[in-house]
Amino acid sequence: MNIQRLRLAVQLLSFTVLIYGGLFAIDLGNRLPTFACSYVPDHGGGCFLVGFQHMLSRPLPEFLGEQGIRLLKALGIASLWAIVLNKAWCGWVCPIGLLQDLLTKLRVWLSIDMSRFSWMTRHRYKSVKYILLALLVLIPLGIGNGLISRDWTAPYCQLCPARPLLPLFRGDTTQFAINFLSIPTMLLTGGAIILVGLMFTTSFVKRRFLCSYCPMLAFLSLFDKIGLFSLKKDGDKCTRCGNCYRACPMEIREIEEEKTLKNLVTQDCILCLRCVEACPENMALEAQFAGFSFLKADAEAFLARQDAGAAGTGTRRRRKKK
Repeated sequence: MNIQRLRLAVQLLSFTVLIYGGLFAIDLGNRLPTFACSYVPDHGGGCFLVGFQHMLSRPLPEFLGEQGIRLLKALGIASLWAIVLNKAWCGWVCPIGLLQDLLTKLRVWLSIDMSRFSWMTRHRYKSVKYILLALLVLIPLGIGNGLISRDWTAPYCQLCPARPLLPLFRGDTTQFAINFLSIPTMLLTGGAIILVGLMFTTSFVKRRFLCSYCPMLAFLSLFDKIGLFSLKKDGDKCTRCGNCYRACPMEIREIEEEKTLKNLVTQDCILCLRCVEACPENMALEAQFAGFSFLKADAEAFLARQDAGAAGTGTRRRRKKK
């Protein structure tokens, strides 16, 4: 089984359902822990952060009553989704993730060399997504209690690149604009368009660049230890060949170096499972769902994929020469 082809098929299906699902009476609700933008007309499912930010923008005493129950209910539903699929929301469902993956495929087709962050750079900036997640909570609370202007309402949605980008797939260009009503709205909506540009440009030099700073990934990381999806490693079988690290779009070095940690779903992992496919050692890596194994590192399958890849590379070179 080619897990990456399956993943691409699931990503395309998820994109279709989330962007066009409303046309077919599909409604997954607006409590999904992924960038399923609620600004898309007739969407099939929406990101929970929209309502979550608005619910937080209330005076603190209101959280002792009905508002607090509504907030806990919304957070509870999003948390249950996070436990069930964990980081697969990022690697298999997220529309922005799919677009970055497709741009990476275009980069490979154009034979543009990839760039990597140094280990120190990655380590230095890995906390950014948690800072953004904290601000996502603190700014709405400040708005609701009169400490911050309401021009900053739903700051994450105003800044999110999904808001101006995803409605374009439904022919809606109204969100792809800068709101000049105030300085905060201008900064946030202008920043969203800049992030769209960054996504398109950085995808030609680095895989999944925006994911490294994504607060949704930070939120999902809170459930790494209790999520039903897990990635197991048998350190005794690992030869530290580095295949897993080179295959990983998030450049997670722990997948290669870790010998004792059993569950390798780390804070940056998106459960794309490329590491399992790239591993040449039988049973060294294993993907599980609810304790049941569904994908294992297999030396024979690895060699078969290597042969198929070499044949494909030779075909592409012959075409270029022609």
